[in-house]
Amino acid sequence: MGDLEIRPATTDDVPAIVAMLADDPLGTQRESPDDLAPYLTAMERLRADPNQHLVVAVRGERVVGTFQLTIVPGLSRRGATRSVVEGVRIHADERGSGLGSLMMEWAIDTSRREGCHLVQLTSDNTRTDAHRFYERLGFTASHVGFKLTL
Repeated sequence: MGDLEIRPATTDDVPAIVAMLADDPLGTQRESPDDLAPYLTAMERLRADPNQHLVVAVRGERVVGTFQLTIVPGLSRRGATRSVVEGVRIHADERGSGLGSLMMEWAIDTSRREGCHLVQLTSDNTRTDAHRFYERLGFTASHVGFKLTL
């Protein structure tokens, strides 16, 4: 993995990020790579918020992975700060290469540097391979998640 760089995403990375978000059965239903305008608007909001870290993994000149790390201060757990990992995607050509582990290592290390006491994430019930991956990294399936589409 010597030629791999994990760095903050830029506006130029948005098409590659959206392509990875759309490259699975769930993503094809909810992403629109043909219209980048809402993604570019979201990118500006993310860049303006210091608690948001949208990152990409780049090999050579090619974006091969992405995720978002959000730092969330809170009162619970004695005022603990936590981080939330979202939108983890690995390019199809890179799956199984160890890239996901490196990206999660980056997220966990960054969370520690930010003073977080907990790293949390959600994963769709249908993503059983992802669940095994996160469990191998030491995450536990300790909660049931709920969502309300608005």
